[in-house]
Amino acid sequence: MSATGRELRVRWLGRVRYRDAHVLQQALYKACGAEYLLLLEHPHVYTLGVRAVAGHVLVDPESVGAELVHADRGGDVTYHGPGQLVGYPILNVPMGLRAVPAHVHAIEQLVIDAIGDLGLRGAGRLEGYPGVWMDPDGPEPKKLCAVGVRIDRGRSMHGFALNVEPDLSMFGHIVPCGLADLGVTSLAAEGVNVSMRDVVEAIVRRAPDQLVPGASIERQDASWWPGPARTVPHLGAADGGPRSTRALDRRLLDAGVDLEQGVAISSPKPEWARAQARIGPELIRLRSTMRELDLVTVCEEAGCPNIFECWADGTATFMINGERCTRACGFCLIDTRRPLPLDPGEPDRVAEAVARMKLTHAVVTAVARDDLADGGALAFAETIAAVRRRSPGTTVEVLIPDCKGDEAALNVIFDARPDVLNHNLETVNRLQRAVRPSASYARSLSVLARSALAGCTTKSGIILGMGETVSEVVAALGDLRAVGVEIVTLGQYLRPTAAHLPVARWWAPAEFDELAATARAMGIAHVEASPLTRSSYHAKRAVVASNVAAAVPKTAQVS
Repeated sequence: MSATGRELRVRWLGRVRYRDAHVLQQALYKACGAEYLLLLEHPHVYTLGVRAVAGHVLVDPESVGAELVHADRGGDVTYHGPGQLVGYPILNVPMGLRAVPAHVHAIEQLVIDAIGDLGLRGAGRLEGYPGVWMDPDGPEPKKLCAVGVRIDRGRSMHGFALNVEPDLSMFGHIVPCGLADLGVTSLAAEGVNVSMRDVVEAIVRRAPDQLVPGASIERQDASWWPGPARTVPHLGAADGGPRSTRALDRRLLDAGVDLEQGVAISSPKPEWARAQARIGPELIRLRSTMRELDLVTVCEEAGCPNIFECWADGTATFMINGERCTRACGFCLIDTRRPLPLDPGEPDRVAEAVARMKLTHAVVTAVARDDLADGGALAFAETIAAVRRRSPGTTVEVLIPDCKGDEAALNVIFDARPDVLNHNLETVNRLQRAVRPSASYARSLSVLARSALAGCTTKSGIILGMGETVSEVVAALGDLRAVGVEIVTLGQYLRPTAAHLPVARWWAPAEFDELAATARAMGIAHVEASPLTRSSYHAKRAVVASNVAAAVPKTAQVS
């Protein structure tokens, strides 16, 4: 922390859909004091500000491969897309008569200083027009960077869009910012050929000076992909495997994981990472119930080390929507063959199992079903409803996939009002694309943000031992708290097969204790942290500790 006591959390998030970034901004905007600078690219999208003129969109956006989104910033219509660096400062802004102009001026100056460091001269302000312009005093000024902000109650959101090397023809399909007579340019068009990474570095170097004077920077980056495939050491080189070009290996190397240092799969686990096998009558009875009702548990499918303890306690996590996942995360043992059709009778059979077992807390999860329009969301809602019909006193926790961030699909689950909504972050920002290439850090945070904004008690989990550092885990915990997460699980990764991610290292029990204390100090209400902790471990205890069962339902706030 700096002498001023202020810290700027900088996050390079890679390519993020506009809607996901917007809801993430909303959640951070509502956070108590945490200050962020989100840096990212968007897929092709046109955004309409609160004063936008619909006629300034000149084509059907879909015809040029773009989305059209209404935004709660000022200004008219603008474009975001690949090759454009978007920055969203979520800051505490001193209020006063000129708070908004002063904030806009600071963002403009940040960009002017950063591009000057990159060698571009002749950029500046154009009187009466926010943003950064090339040749602003000349006969044909061109906009290089758009700026649009929102400030309310001393907090800012939205920010700038700097054209590094975008497809400038996309601006020809709109009247950019409502200015028909003024052009648009980019760093590349002005002869400054730099990478996106170079621009990010320049912005980050200058950010404290202009945005949060005297602040320290806490920074986390998504991995930067070099592009061409390359030959890398085989996963777990200590196992004596051949060199390969496997995508998983390349992703790990690109994320900075030293494949030569991973724990050999033949190495014995530390004592604290070993689960005790206890096959008793309760486990046999529960397994019989599952087979009789033709149900699947993630306890069995994912090879959970706590199956003996949890089943002996009469607790299980039901897995709906089949047992085949459309994603192939590097840590997971779930079957990834082509999924089968949904079973319409599954929700009622889950409810029957809950009733037979007399559960006071039921956990329901699912494989990812990217083949379905709603990602499997309706089945979650139907299962929640079925359990409550049969066992009205039972609390229901759901562990959901991201449903591709689809707002309508997620709202189907939120509207079913689960007692706990869990979506796992799984790992730190740098390792996301290596560990789960079909997901993203920003999207998972946006799902959790939507859940919290919708009034759900929100939970998430992180797996340790895949190459992350202590500081990265602490940063991820801070991000989870900032978007409204109340319950967190932290556990040790156990490599299921030689084809999966290697174990980078074993985290000791004392380290889990320290992380749990850190998370609680951040304001996270309940933390389960130990080598054998998994998403649903001691789920009933978390419900009691968080007082979920007695909580009054909250009003949805997602806009």
